[in-house]
Amino acid sequence: MTKKASSKPNVLSKYSIEQFMNTESLAAVSISHDDSTILYASDKSGVYNAYSMQLDGSNRTQLTHSTTDRIIPTTYFPYDNRFLYQSDKGGNEIIHIYVMDESGQSRDLTPEENEKASFTDWSIDKKSFFYESNKRDNRFMDVYEMDIDTFTPTLLFQNDQGYHINAISPNKQFIALHKPITANNSDMYLYSPDSGTIHLSKHDGDVQFVPLTFSQDSMYLYYLTDEENEFLHLKRMHLSTMSVETVAIEPWDIVSAKFSPNYSYLLYVVNNDAAFQLKLLDIETGRQIEIPNLPEGAIDSVKLSHNEEQIVFLLNSSDSPSNLYVYTFSTQKLQQLTNTLNPEIEQKDLVQAKVVNYPSFDGLSIPAIYYEPHLAKGEKAPALVYVHGGPGGQSTATYNPIFQYLVNSGYAVIAVNSRGSSGYGKTFFKAADLKHGDVDLSDCIEAKKFLINTGKIDEDKIGIIGGSYGGYMTLAALAFHPDAFEVGVDIFGVSNWERTLKSMPAWWEAIRDVLYKKIGNPFTDTEYIRSISPLFHADNIKKPLIVLQGANDPRVLKEESDEIVVAVKKNNVPVEYIVFDDEGHGFSKRENRITGYRAIKEFLDKYLKQA
Repeated sequence: MTKKASSKPNVLSKYSIEQFMNTESLAAVSISHDDSTILYASDKSGVYNAYSMQLDGSNRTQLTHSTTDRIIPTTYFPYDNRFLYQSDKGGNEIIHIYVMDESGQSRDLTPEENEKASFTDWSIDKKSFFYESNKRDNRFMDVYEMDIDTFTPTLLFQNDQGYHINAISPNKQFIALHKPITANNSDMYLYSPDSGTIHLSKHDGDVQFVPLTFSQDSMYLYYLTDEENEFLHLKRMHLSTMSVETVAIEPWDIVSAKFSPNYSYLLYVVNNDAAFQLKLLDIETGRQIEIPNLPEGAIDSVKLSHNEEQIVFLLNSSDSPSNLYVYTFSTQKLQQLTNTLNPEIEQKDLVQAKVVNYPSFDGLSIPAIYYEPHLAKGEKAPALVYVHGGPGGQSTATYNPIFQYLVNSGYAVIAVNSRGSSGYGKTFFKAADLKHGDVDLSDCIEAKKFLINTGKIDEDKIGIIGGSYGGYMTLAALAFHPDAFEVGVDIFGVSNWERTLKSMPAWWEAIRDVLYKKIGNPFTDTEYIRSISPLFHADNIKKPLIVLQGANDPRVLKEESDEIVVAVKKNNVPVEYIVFDDEGHGFSKRENRITGYRAIKEFLDKYLKQA
């Protein structure tokens, strides 16, 4: 059943959902071989397509023209303006790799119908690229090398053990492998054709080891670990002597690291209290390079030019969508190349989020991102507790159009990072293992006290909203704590963990046991799994509910939403249900987002704001 939301705008809102959705979203940056052109993804056309512009921001050109499936450009070719891009069908996550030539013709390089593929990197001689594919066995990703003259693939590594493929050395002699054991414990291995697979991280207890990249001479492997530390830090291992040294350590997680094209710089990213910060180290001097006049915000999609004279990146903040920037080292000039916020929206009308903390039921400090609407004196607002996906995800202080739309409509939003969220140390991350829908849900309920204590929130008008795992938490709140929230907004949330954990996509085989150890085993812990599944307790749900679902979702099947909607309707509870036939786990098309987000606000206006 598909419900079409009304097109009538809400007169209480200064801006319509169409105006917010006409803000452009950018992603996936690459730089051409001659350092003249930037390749990137934009949804300006209504769905992500490939675009290019000159490094000075001029000559913006749309390169692909999909109206149905999103296209994410991956990389320019090393010696010409051909490029690779990735795309699936209707959100089914069966991603293929395509090449588009300079005449605008595209070719599927991974054409098998059920083949899922992912670009890894270029070879050092630029005559081939590496990629992963599950065409041999749909459970596991093998490593292939694709010759770019003939587009002939060669199998380099047959992955029969469910490894994650993390890096390939410049000399092609090593492949760095990551093997999760639980969500809190993992190992790294090194494969070579001569020596086979070697275990590099033998250890006791819960420790993460995540290989990232190799040095230019292929002698060192750089990796992340939280060994003897709450947070992930960067180390490197000499592959002949196995000696280890620390490269960088921060008071927060380091989440990624890579070298510049000529290995002059090491770039790493720090998850600093829900904001991603770039650190740039000069390899020769060890000195940290600062980018002057950099606006506050989170940096993403960082690329250095091939001559290493410029660095291009996306930057956004809670009240500003992502924009492209270029920084030139020699002139120390920082230039903003795009202005993606819809010009009909005034920046001052957007709300800057605050990073806050509040005590939970047991005194544990819970971090959150708080958005407070512009209120008249003495006015109290309705509010929403937002729960991120995961379960091990994290809400960050980055731009979220649905948050700004709701805040602009008079709702406060608090995005909770309940225990079990990433980014706050390994102890916090594993604090909800095998207790999901229990202690982490209690953290979300405790957010109500924070909201009420601001003195600006109507305590009788607080709802809960979330997507994916957050959608599950919404349903769990309504089923297990039926009086805690006044309404629920479930966006493709799990209602029956038994089915979801048994029906995971084949390509999730490598993390199947990891999820079982975090959530529960649906084959051996059936009674427990059903006890935390809202579907089996749906008769407790008595507050209004809206559910949004993509018909092609391979992670949370449509049946999850179908059945909870039917079950809750039996309680004579108001339920609205919207299904997008051309979407998967997330809504990629602008028109669908407009329909869905407008329906959410109209539902909230009816059942929360006016209640």
